[in-house]
Amino acid sequence: MNHFSRRRALVAASLAGLAALGLPHAASAADAPAYPTRTITIVVGYSPGGANDVLARIYAEKLGAELGQPVIVENRPGVAAIIGSQYVANAKPDGYTLLMGASGPMVFNHALYRKLPYKQGDFAPISLVGTFPLVALTQAANPAKNVAELVDASKKNPDKSNYGASAASFQLITELFNDKTGARFSHVPYKGSNDSILAVMTGDVTMTLVDTGPATTALQGSRVKALAVTSSERLKSLPQVPTMKELGIDLSVTLWSGLLAPAATPKPVIDRLNQAVVRVGEMPEVKARIAALSIDPVTSTPQAFAQRIASEIKFWSQVAREKNIYAD
Repeated sequence: MNHFSRRRALVAASLAGLAALGLPHAASAADAPAYPTRTITIVVGYSPGGANDVLARIYAEKLGAELGQPVIVENRPGVAAIIGSQYVANAKPDGYTLLMGASGPMVFNHALYRKLPYKQGDFAPISLVGTFPLVALTQAANPAKNVAELVDASKKNPDKSNYGASAASFQLITELFNDKTGARFSHVPYKGSNDSILAVMTGDVTMTLVDTGPATTALQGSRVKALAVTSSERLKSLPQVPTMKELGIDLSVTLWSGLLAPAATPKPVIDRLNQAVVRVGEMPEVKARIAALSIDPVTSTPQAFAQRIASEIKFWSQVAREKNIYAD
């Protein structure tokens, strides 16, 4: 046997030995399909313009360069973001259909809806991308100068007092606001934060508790005013607006947005996406654009994100049961 024949025999024996031990041979890595190889879609369960939508578009732009494939945003609004969330839950778990999920559909829907077309286990968390409080807005022409006056007016005229909410999170938090202040605002659903704000501007609803991004934009005009924020400290972007805590209202809440995939998406794909999201989240330009929305730019591991979702579902489900607040 010549040298070449002996070498071939040794290689064959080595591969056979690896197979017998159940170990992959060197060619297996090359056999694995690459990811990504085509366009990735990030689904948003709200109308364009809200915080979730803006965050999705910021990340889509940068993730495309990081992953080497186009990343587009698709809005599927309606029914407290249930439509978009269900769409992603039922999508093929291959990493090409993702969800820019928010506290509303991922946490509060589980607390408020006793029947949902999706469950917590239908999603594989990838990473947080931002956290933010809510801002209490009312029409600029409203005679109430502060939260106390707004609450008093609702008690005197409950049939003319209502609030707009485009997500289960906003609804449950506002119902807690009612409970803690004695306010008598009734719920009117909307498809997006901008829709809720427009309803305040036109006088269709009395007030709304809405995410900081669209609230900050709306406040640049003269048709709405901010009365309070739900953060534990005043916002740098709205230093003149007091916190609920300052006003003696026990309501400190911070919501979030994050990227998720359908359950059963392969771990290597989740890890690849997480690494890309973290890199994008560390870019100074991205941090600045997100901070300009009064959103705290933050990323996480998939494990930490999953733990946060689970703990918040438990907490808010208990609140909903205790207050007997349900959306169905």
